[in-house]
Amino acid sequence: MVRDRLHVVMLPFSAFGHMIPFFQLSIALAKAGVHVSYVSTPRNIQRLPKIPPNLATFIDLVEFPLPTLQNGVLTEGAEATTDFPQEKVEYLKVAFDLLQTPFKQFIADQLPDWIIIDFSPHWAVEIAQDHNIRLVFFTVMSAATSVFLGKPPGFFFLSDQTPAWQSPESLTKPPEWVNFPSSVGWREYEAPFVLSGIYADGVSGMSDAARLTKVLRSCNAFAIRSCKEFEGEYLNLHEKLMAKPVISVGLLPPERPDGTSKINDESWRKIFEWLDKQYHKSVVYVGFGSECKLSKEQVYEIAYGLELSQVPFLWALRKPTWAIHDSDILPLGFSNRTSSLGMVCFGWAPQMEILAHPSIGGSLFHSGWGSVIEMLQFGHSLVVLPLVYDQSLNASLLVDKHLAVEVERGKDGSFNRDGIAKALRLAMVSDEGEVFRVRAREAAAIFGDENLHQQHYIGQFVEYLKHGSHNIE
Repeated sequence: MVRDRLHVVMLPFSAFGHMIPFFQLSIALAKAGVHVSYVSTPRNIQRLPKIPPNLATFIDLVEFPLPTLQNGVLTEGAEATTDFPQEKVEYLKVAFDLLQTPFKQFIADQLPDWIIIDFSPHWAVEIAQDHNIRLVFFTVMSAATSVFLGKPPGFFFLSDQTPAWQSPESLTKPPEWVNFPSSVGWREYEAPFVLSGIYADGVSGMSDAARLTKVLRSCNAFAIRSCKEFEGEYLNLHEKLMAKPVISVGLLPPERPDGTSKINDESWRKIFEWLDKQYHKSVVYVGFGSECKLSKEQVYEIAYGLELSQVPFLWALRKPTWAIHDSDILPLGFSNRTSSLGMVCFGWAPQMEILAHPSIGGSLFHSGWGSVIEMLQFGHSLVVLPLVYDQSLNASLLVDKHLAVEVERGKDGSFNRDGIAKALRLAMVSDEGEVFRVRAREAAAIFGDENLHQQHYIGQFVEYLKHGSHNIE
């Protein structure tokens, strides 16, 4: 097929923690003149950010309806992990795997230069091979987290298909091939669930470990959302271990908002007016995203911890499924007692505009990698409370680099108001915590450097896509 520019097809898994980084990579490639076809389901595409008008001719949003399942477990309009309780996410993988039929036809029609895939669509390997199309595995995780993908040739498995991680304890410390100081590992209370989650076949009939291993063995290159200025030691390790090109695509920081003038919601206008009246970098932003389903006890302990800390706060809180009435969401009297201290907003929040506000000085959050990048882009002090997936590994990385204060937990993973308040005071106001605030400001010079990430890292990635050169610095 004759074409005047490189054509890349993106295929993320149907989770916003995956779709958004793939979308951000699409935007970055489009800025470099690459034609991108971004494949997902209709409602997921509707919920993506808007494509900048100047890039509209470079990005095609390709919709494939999510196939229905006979058992009716997938409700209409539910197309991403955030739409399901955790126990039903496996059924989403079953439906997602059925997308291989329309995807195969699309690839046969388009014959792109490259396919960039996530961990889940292992079937894209055969589709790429059938049409002699090169394949990149793009991990949305940090380079530190990615050490738990294992190493060639078996990755998650030994040569006889025995799991490489054979006990929960093996996940609580860095693998043996990490040859520098590191505390990256899962916590003892979560390691058994992580281990079973990685290796369980589930209703889809194929474990995440098997999916990832197949993709890692078959891909032409391994792309990581990171940069050597922040994770150099981990990226160098991957390059030595992988036996194939390991390419840093940069941190893909979201574009900074141009103020709050475009926010039309009246309730948010009032919240930004409140922020305007607060001292510079005095307010902590609290947000746990859409994937973390906080229990009533957890919400209440966070609330009491905020009150106890006396640190000004802005809390973006999604209405929990356990709350029948709005009055049930927060402890009795909390809003009245903290009316002069902070604000709680329910539902969607303009997060980038909030983070960019000069009154915001810190964040209490789950330490998801995308959120880490957003927050350090603005040099915020970090208080981390990891809850699911790879968040504990990111928290360990940040603590190792003196960039975060982690909330103290019990052996069972529980936390309380005193731990929340203590961590907030340390990160935001105490003299002892100045080291974290200084390190966060220093990190902003890396995380917010658009030229570094777009011109250098994306520039090198595009050169690799064009020429297949392994000389990636």
